[in-house]
Amino acid sequence: MRRLLDLPLRLGPAIFAMLALVVLLALTLLAIPPSRLLMEQWANADVLSRSRLIFGSVQGPVRRALADGDDERLASILAGVAEDDRVLAVGLCDAGGTMRGATSMMPPDFSCDSAARSEAESFSHIVQDGRHVFVATFPVSTPAGNAYLAVLNDLSYIAERTWQIQIYVVATLLGFGLVIGGAGAVLIFYLLKRWAESLRQAVENARRGKRLPAGRDMSGIERQIALLFKEIEATRGRSETAEVKWSPQSLHDLLATTLPDAEIIIVSNREPYIHNRRNGAIELQTPASGLVSALEPVMRACGGTWIAHGSGSADRDMVDAQDRLAVPPSDPAYRLRRVWVSEEEQNGYYYGLANEGLWPLCHIAFVRPAFREEDWRFYRTINQRFADAVAAEATTPDPIVLVQDYHFALAPRMIRKLLPEATIITFWHIPWPNAETFGICPWKEEILDGLLGSSIIGFHTQFHCNNFFDTVDRFIESRIDRETAAVTLAGHETLIRPYPISIEWPPAALKGQLPVEACRRAVRERFGLAPSACIAVGIERFDYTKGILDRMHSIDVLLTLHPEWRGRFTFIQVAAPTRSKLASYSRLQDEALALADEINARHGQDGHQPIRLVVRHHEPPEVFELFRAADLCIVSSLHDGMNLVAKEFVAARDDEQGVLILSTFAGASRELTEALIVNPYDARSMAEALNAALLMPADEQQERMHLMRQQVREQNVYRWAGRMLLDAARIRQRRRVLALAGSAL
Repeated sequence: MRRLLDLPLRLGPAIFAMLALVVLLALTLLAIPPSRLLMEQWANADVLSRSRLIFGSVQGPVRRALADGDDERLASILAGVAEDDRVLAVGLCDAGGTMRGATSMMPPDFSCDSAARSEAESFSHIVQDGRHVFVATFPVSTPAGNAYLAVLNDLSYIAERTWQIQIYVVATLLGFGLVIGGAGAVLIFYLLKRWAESLRQAVENARRGKRLPAGRDMSGIERQIALLFKEIEATRGRSETAEVKWSPQSLHDLLATTLPDAEIIIVSNREPYIHNRRNGAIELQTPASGLVSALEPVMRACGGTWIAHGSGSADRDMVDAQDRLAVPPSDPAYRLRRVWVSEEEQNGYYYGLANEGLWPLCHIAFVRPAFREEDWRFYRTINQRFADAVAAEATTPDPIVLVQDYHFALAPRMIRKLLPEATIITFWHIPWPNAETFGICPWKEEILDGLLGSSIIGFHTQFHCNNFFDTVDRFIESRIDRETAAVTLAGHETLIRPYPISIEWPPAALKGQLPVEACRRAVRERFGLAPSACIAVGIERFDYTKGILDRMHSIDVLLTLHPEWRGRFTFIQVAAPTRSKLASYSRLQDEALALADEINARHGQDGHQPIRLVVRHHEPPEVFELFRAADLCIVSSLHDGMNLVAKEFVAARDDEQGVLILSTFAGASRELTEALIVNPYDARSMAEALNAALLMPADEQQERMHLMRQQVREQNVYRWAGRMLLDAARIRQRRRVLALAGSAL
């Protein structure tokens, strides 16, 4: 704040001095033509006066020499006059127009006819050999009639004299201006210092809540500063430490105190509620998406508008004329705006550029990215469509827009053009690769420029932030400030921040769950397992980055190295089909089914199958029942931004039992350090971790789970959203302070 208030002190005098210099230069340029004209007039008058003086001094001797016919004496008289260095030549023309005598410098083509003749003196300008010459002609009376004395004056010295005078004029004006400008700058500095001190005092009074002296009313700017500081103090009052109990209510209070009347808009490809038509009826489905799991509780707490792709077969049947509907259906808290995407556009934008290009580019899973020009065109089209939807849904000029994930890398810049005052927070849910890897993308500059239209770009970890800085540094001409974690492009500053995403606490899916033992009985009965069977679960979408095949290989190794677990251990892998149009995904599903059959054939006995592969979508209550029934949960991502499945498993275990086996390549491994951290590419070490988890004593399980639950409880999704909204509030407040300081000037 102090640096902001001191800004006019640093810039004001300098700006005044620059303006004064510009004015002085303009005055100087305007003064040059009049000074030149004045010099020419003075020079002409001087030459005229000198010519008359010369004639007056020689007319008597010339008349006598003519009367005596003494040409030699006449030549001597004329030569004496020509000794003046400003006199070019002198000549005498007789009454018949013949040159009677002339000095040596008389131009050869000068004739008596070229001299103006009259009964009195006459003057004219002629050009001889490129020189301007002033000719003064004076009549000399003789017995034979009038003769004429012609005095030719060289005017070349006038140009030099004029140039010298102009230099003196310019120097004088500049010197005078510098004195006046310096005095003015000192005066302005003094006035600005007084203004800054009064503004600082107003800020200090507002910060301390100090009352003004009796009889003095608060000025307009002081009143605005006081109100602004109330908001800032409310923002500061929201500590980001673990002592704050982040909840829907605290998030709601945060919005009320730090962002009053703020409009929240979320943009994502995946919608929180999908309506599908099945067997003639419309069925509501909650998608299996970490993004939805994280954001839906935030929107229930904050309200606002969620803009998403309407992908369900019955989605159009459930919206109004403006493609909107209130959600959740049971207790509406916010508005869902659906955007329509054709099948061709979906193939290019979603399946093509987003999931065959950017997804493998950002995940180190050794799948080659595919980049096609037609996919890029669809990607740009859909990004613009969503940006237009944001502008259409916004009811204020400065909404807070939360742009989600790699599907909308271009949207922030597009939204910025439509809503220049918006506070745009883009959260990148997947990893950000190193600069060399990102350089593969043919449209890397456009993607970076699009993202840098944001006010804030968020990643899961500082490592991903660092990769982003390196990428921008390599491919975009911008100013990077790593100390303040900001990138400035074309005068616009974008903050780069780590915001580890999380889940709601307590999870809504935990409500209504049966006790852990009841969940275990239900799951064992459903899968036909023995009452004493040990259960491991893996729950995610069928995606090659999740390491499903790798964990199945580790189970194969476990049962090979520790055959005592055969018949006593079952791994239930729940995998929701996703992106089935893509060959890499459909191939993964086929490989997983074949591998499960192979392992079951090798290690199964007496009808027992060590791997149960369930390929269908599970609603959150079903997922949490499996979590509560399991002895361990395997999260073996090959590369992951965060992975919320790990946090959901921890949140589901209110009995503080169970073991989490977590990949070191998932962002969650930075937070859930009490899990058994594994390298999913090393099947043997994973197998040993599985064995250790199955043998882990209950008290150790409780100690580890207690610490992880504390971490998830304190670092929940409301804290994640709150930190972003706090940063958004600070950006908006800084913008208001700048506007306030500008208006005070």
